[in-house]
Amino acid sequence: MVDLQGKVALITGSSRGIGRGCAIEMATCGADIVINYRTHPDEAEEVAEIVRGLGRSAITVGADIADRDAVEAMVQKGVDRFGRIDILVNNAAMSIRKPFLEIPVADVLRTIDVCMWGVFHCSQVAARHMAERGEGGKILIISSVHAFIPFANSVAYNTAKAGINHMGYTMATELTEHRINVNVIEPGWTDTPGERNFATEEELREGGKKLPWGRLGTIEDIGKAATFLCSDAADYITGACLRVDGGFWLPR
Repeated sequence: MVDLQGKVALITGSSRGIGRGCAIEMATCGADIVINYRTHPDEAEEVAEIVRGLGRSAITVGADIADRDAVEAMVQKGVDRFGRIDILVNNAAMSIRKPFLEIPVADVLRTIDVCMWGVFHCSQVAARHMAERGEGGKILIISSVHAFIPFANSVAYNTAKAGINHMGYTMATELTEHRINVNVIEPGWTDTPGERNFATEEELREGGKKLPWGRLGTIEDIGKAATFLCSDAADYITGACLRVDGGFWLPR
């Protein structure tokens, strides 16, 4: 088992979906968790109770990661409670899917504010804390195969995901001197509550069967990969992109 004993992880958007999977897996491996949510406080508390049931500590913090002041307050709450933040998982995102010729500018801006600027705000605030503390740290960006596959009706989301990949590689270049690892995970089609906004249960079930691995990804699949990249076992990995997609991107 990967060992995160003594570590504190802040995971954005961890009340549900991939963030929830990361929170539970990291707690299973010994980390205390700062659970961020924006619109699902009850589900955030449910994750916190699961973490506590695993023998770890957890707090929930409501914050819109597109709001710089809210991000700074969120990180400070984590530091006030646990004394440190060792791991940041940039998971929170949103997707407004409309045709390019029809999508309003406001929808594009909101998507990029959350998916790209949110990663910038959280990463910079957390990295400043890590650099000042002088004990290194791990920053992980949950991107998507949308970063390189130009799915139709997702121009804002695709653009943001491509941007945060390169943002992460640039951060990795600059943060090596502080021994802060920065890496990216690209999930493929993953079974999350958000997917229900765009597909029926039958479409998800049948679509999963057509993938190379024969099923959709799970939040546990992503959580395990994230936990490894945020552990000491991955100390020599930085500026890397790990595709966790069951072969979704492969020609078929």
